[in-house]
Amino acid sequence: MINIAKLQKKVRKELDEDRYRHTLGVMYIAAALAMRYHCDLNDVQVAGLLHDCAKCIPNDKKIRLCQKYDIPIRDVEMRAPSLLHSKLGAYLAKTVYHVDNEEICSSILWHTTGKPEMTMMEKIIFLADYIEPMRFKARNLDLIRYEAFTDIDHAVYLTLRDTLSYLGDNTDAMDENTLLAFEYYQDLMDNRAKGTN
Repeated sequence: MINIAKLQKKVRKELDEDRYRHTLGVMYIAAALAMRYHCDLNDVQVAGLLHDCAKCIPNDKKIRLCQKYDIPIRDVEMRAPSLLHSKLGAYLAKTVYHVDNEEICSSILWHTTGKPEMTMMEKIIFLADYIEPMRFKARNLDLIRYEAFTDIDHAVYLTLRDTLSYLGDNTDAMDENTLLAFEYYQDLMDNRAKGTN
């Protein structure tokens, strides 16, 4: 089991004040969702604490570090290097913070874009990042916060739908994984509505 208090102190040194407050909010909401959905509390808190551990690294340095550590960079990530913080964060979780739990690292990796068939922990970190208490601008936030604790798959669907709506025609920042995730969860909702799932 990872000592959360020690990890908090270590992460605090790498983040600016706003990002650290956001990170604590994600950790707390993730812990609440973990209790709701019977997910390992310690693992979820670790993922919440580390989800943005690479966020405050300047974009040009993100690119250099990914190149140095052979982390593949896709075209969309070159156009929007801030997207790299998830990949780089998952790598740093393993190498700097000594996290050997693959699901924690995977939750960090997918927390920004989402993906089809997310595990419970991946869904929790994905949603906690979107609904933590400091967030206030997103559309349908009250509904998504409610749904996160009542129907997590529907909350994921709504979050992906609103994210794609927000990005609109801005294809430079549109990650194909978000679109694939949306299509998967839209099909899940459609099949549920038809009573086939």
